[in-house]
Amino acid sequence: MNYWLMKSEPDVWSIDQQKKAGAKGAPWDGVRNYQAAKNLRAMKKGDLCFFYHSNIGKEIVGTVEVIKEAFLDKTDKDGRFVAVQVKFKEKLRKSVTLEEIKKTKSLSHLSLIRQSRLSVMPIDSKSWKILNKMSSI
Repeated sequence: MNYWLMKSEPDVWSIDQQKKAGAKGAPWDGVRNYQAAKNLRAMKKGDLCFFYHSNIGKEIVGTVEVIKEAFLDKTDKDGRFVAVQVKFKEKLRKSVTLEEIKKTKSLSHLSLIRQSRLSVMPIDSKSWKILNKMSSI
């Protein structure tokens, strides 16, 4: 299994909207960055992803699971980009803010800090565990 972080502006698509989508989930579409799209293509069914509220809040608020691997993004008229289907797993007991992440030396290598504009990024298993622990303190 692989771990990821997916960013969404909460006024466009929030963790609560993701939860309301239920077991059928919702497509994670609209990604137009080639590196982020490459990451979407690498996702496998069963992979877990942190759900990050960007711009407003700037914090990890929950987790989702990939339930359908990459398929053509219906919002892309040119047919170059892909989407994945994700379903809600859980809201974190305590959100983990970008500020807290930046203060944690063992997370300084994360793309979230190094490539702040990237909307879909891998998370190594050690960092996944650290972030989960931070959400339960």
